[in-house]
Amino acid sequence: MTRLMFVALSMCATSAIAATPAEQLQQKLDANPGFQAEFQQTVTDVNHKVIQSGSGLLALAQPNHFYWHLQQPDESLIVADGKDVWIYNPFAEEVSVLPLDQAIAASPMTLLVHRDAAVWNDFDIKAKDNCYTIDPKSSDAGVQGVSVCFDGNKLTEISLNDNQGNHSEFALSAQQPIAASAPIFSFTVPEGVSVDDQRGR
Repeated sequence: MTRLMFVALSMCATSAIAATPAEQLQQKLDANPGFQAEFQQTVTDVNHKVIQSGSGLLALAQPNHFYWHLQQPDESLIVADGKDVWIYNPFAEEVSVLPLDQAIAASPMTLLVHRDAAVWNDFDIKAKDNCYTIDPKSSDAGVQGVSVCFDGNKLTEISLNDNQGNHSEFALSAQQPIAASAPIFSFTVPEGVSVDDQRGR
């Protein structure tokens, strides 16, 4: 009886200290705090029909550094430099710049490099196998949800759903380590490009 009680108490203690899905996700991200990778993008509509395919380069580095360059079919660029987020549309020759926290409210993807506990509390995070879903608690977010999958601690896939019902999947490959100080995380406004500064400074 004494042994059974000991085993039962041990199981209860283990259950009590088990990491939450959010903590598990943070541990995986912390194990690989900076990397760049190529990605292949596939976008499907509400009827599961492929409406776009593309490719580009992604880079993440803690804290708060993010680089997303869609190169094909239509170029676009998002850069988080640790303080602000720059969203550049080369075709329209315009760039928007907004504070990091405001950008996170618009897309949970930047949560991948953010560690503020209050910000993480704005999202519901669930785990299944080696994947995690990140859903904003606010209905105002432009992205309905993000899912990230890992091979061990290596991020291999990102998928997201938008307000139009489209589903985008990004398969990552050719990963290499990168530091937050890398030039890729610095954005310089090209000459002749209009700037929509939403930082309120």
